[in-house]
Amino acid sequence: MDTAVKQSPAPAATGAAYRNLVMATIGFALTFWAWNLIAPMSGDYKDRLGLSSFQQSLLVAVPVLVGSLGRIPAGALTDKYGARVMFPLVSALTIVPVLLLIPARDSYGAMLAVGFLLGLGGTTFAIGIPLVNSWFPPAERGLALGVFGMGMGGVALSGYFTPRIAKHGDNLPFLVVAGALVVYAALAAVLVNDRPGRQVPTDTLAHRLGAAGRLRVTWELSALYAIGFGGIVAFGVYLPTYLKTWYDLSPTDAGTKAAGFALVTVIFRPIGGWLSDRMHPALVSSVALGVAALMAIVQAFDPKLMPGGTIALLIMAAGLGTASGSVFALVSQVTPQAKVGSVTGIVGAMGGLGGFVPPLVMGAIYSSKGSYSIGFMLLSDLALAGCVYAYGRMRTIQRDA
Repeated sequence: MDTAVKQSPAPAATGAAYRNLVMATIGFALTFWAWNLIAPMSGDYKDRLGLSSFQQSLLVAVPVLVGSLGRIPAGALTDKYGARVMFPLVSALTIVPVLLLIPARDSYGAMLAVGFLLGLGGTTFAIGIPLVNSWFPPAERGLALGVFGMGMGGVALSGYFTPRIAKHGDNLPFLVVAGALVVYAALAAVLVNDRPGRQVPTDTLAHRLGAAGRLRVTWELSALYAIGFGGIVAFGVYLPTYLKTWYDLSPTDAGTKAAGFALVTVIFRPIGGWLSDRMHPALVSSVALGVAALMAIVQAFDPKLMPGGTIALLIMAAGLGTASGSVFALVSQVTPQAKVGSVTGIVGAMGGLGGFVPPLVMGAIYSSKGSYSIGFMLLSDLALAGCVYAYGRMRTIQRDA
């Protein structure tokens, strides 16, 4: 008698999985647009309010800090209540600080306070990852998570459209984004669904976060993501300032080129996930961070913007985008399903914090030295360290069977 066990084919993603992926990606993009509303207009705020380079950097960095730290409770709450509740709720709440940017625009203190509240828009990353992860089978998760990660293109949308919309009215960008969030929150309440039978944790929020924090891999992934995604966020919020200050571009031209940088990261994030479905994601992360380190060194020597600087920045964007996709492919493989939200919250927070520090460092270095070269060399050092660690240590982590 033949006792061989015939393996059934791996389950394929359903129509509901793709519907939730599309809704999560759109929501991620819109809330990231809202999260990044201040950065494209920072030059205008600097002139209007008479800000120093450090004050300008702090203004664009505050939403990044709050949105990053907010991912920790957002991820744990998503484990508990599900994305069906969290996505429309957070999207609707983000409307409030978007509209508050209108009366706050003439006061630096008020802008900092509203920027703090605007950080709420940056938390949806930790809501979408567990949602997408639960709907897709392991063999397709890398690409699916990479596609969801394309929602960070909201930064590119903001960099390109916000200053152009503002030409037709100072308050118009905020009204447009608020209106889009109203529509999305209503649609998400109907179309976003948690996977049937998902595991709902019964322990407390503090216990779940503590359990996730005790996993060594949580902090290893956090370090890699802080370099990859942190680099993306940092350039997303600071690149317009850098291009305007160093290369003397107009705010519109600087925003356009910064949007091109962000677009490249968006395109390469799913490529990182797709490659991670076919080889170990740690290897993909190592190569991608190595490329980013090399290009940061090139940019540290202040090449002319055309063509040297443009090529270096775009290749750096490709490396950082690929690394961001591959790191979260690794998260999905080594994290228990019931803890994905909590681990994602911590890892995502560290990634966002990785984006909070560089704008402040770049602004402070330029204020004291009149150059950005030291900042780019620091980036190259971090990326190279991540490259070596990913190759030397993270390749030993086995794939989820």
